[in-house]
Amino acid sequence: MTHTPASARRATIAAFLDSAAFARALSLCSIGVAFLSHTLRSVVGWPALIAIVVGLVVLSAGALFVRRRTLEWRGLLTISLIAFVGWCAISTLWSDYKWATLAGVLYQVSIALLGTTIALLRDPIQIVRAFGDVLRILLVASLSLEVLSGLLIDTPIAVLGITGGLDTAGPIQGLFGTRNQMGIVALMSLVTFVVEARTRSLPRGFSIGSIVLGSLMLLFSRSPVALGALAAVALAALALYWLRRLTAERKRIGEIAILGSVVVSLVIVWAARSPIIDAFNAGSEFEYRYTIWQRILSLTRISPLEGFGWLGYWRPELPPYIALGFGIRRGENPSAYNAYLDALLQVGIVGLVLLLLLIGLALVRSWLLAANKRSVVYVWPALMLIALAVTSAAESTILVEFGWLVLVICAVKASDGLSWRRGLADKPDLGSR
Repeated sequence: MTHTPASARRATIAAFLDSAAFARALSLCSIGVAFLSHTLRSVVGWPALIAIVVGLVVLSAGALFVRRRTLEWRGLLTISLIAFVGWCAISTLWSDYKWATLAGVLYQVSIALLGTTIALLRDPIQIVRAFGDVLRILLVASLSLEVLSGLLIDTPIAVLGITGGLDTAGPIQGLFGTRNQMGIVALMSLVTFVVEARTRSLPRGFSIGSIVLGSLMLLFSRSPVALGALAAVALAALALYWLRRLTAERKRIGEIAILGSVVVSLVIVWAARSPIIDAFNAGSEFEYRYTIWQRILSLTRISPLEGFGWLGYWRPELPPYIALGFGIRRGENPSAYNAYLDALLQVGIVGLVLLLLLIGLALVRSWLLAANKRSVVYVWPALMLIALAVTSAAESTILVEFGWLVLVICAVKASDGLSWRRGLADKPDLGSR
């Protein structure tokens, strides 16, 4: 039986979408667009960015469709992720700006689909390598633009939010709009590059160069948010290094000891918060954020349980955001500068609880995998989630774009490794007996 031209074309397209080369290219493009969203918005605007994301969503849907019979969905799609996104979508019903909420939800779902596709099509080391390849290029490009702005032409690049501060050792913004976003990306890059070095997936010299690059960009960002998160990530890495070397019998005791240390540390940090803020020279920035947080808390009393409706990035021209009465700094996207208060304002106490459940389950599962799996690559999701969870106290990165993409990838991969529903697939169907 001969194939018709139409069926041959379909077979060719299916083979292309099912290929490893396409999966790698799709992963690189999705990660790149998520991290470059600020630059794309600044240069070509929201319509072009949305068109790019829609194109990636279509390609992702096609890749998942051709693999629909080989993917095990039962353990991969996390209930906590579905619940949080579902609640954000339901908030359209009571939102006073329904079209804006619908647009925000569609954008959120689109990035979540890209993250889910990466998690389903790529194994852990391939994901780490994809992030490493993209982040190296972005850091080199950011450093090049900072050299151009701060040293060669000595002029800010206003369209990208680059102030040209490299000649005074920072702060720098790179391709990410603000020093805090630059610092967060540099911290995530540093985690990725160290894991690459530990897995020996790159030549030693190349790995060392990448780590030096990430460290320099983190230091030049002079971001108190990222530097504070660096301390938390470093302590977590040391704790995992110790746990991974304990016997199975002693790991439970070690995990309890670490949990107790975390609780005590949080109490100490809270008690000494004023000296810590002063030490990081973040006083004026903290005061700016604190003023916003106080206004947000007063607004949340109006709709405490359900919030005002999901947006993602704020729309300052819409109520209640117009009532906050503060200006957006150059290069920054409007947000609460705190992911947890942002979720509380947009989707209420219910949404905040679901977000904490999503982050908490992903972090616990990733931590258990990192502590018990032999491969060092399993450390990457745990450290990335810790970096995002800590920085969420001063930025809303985890709710949108690259932060949201990383959260979804880590949550789906952690669910893949430790999902109670996966065991259901192995149980016999008693009803068929």
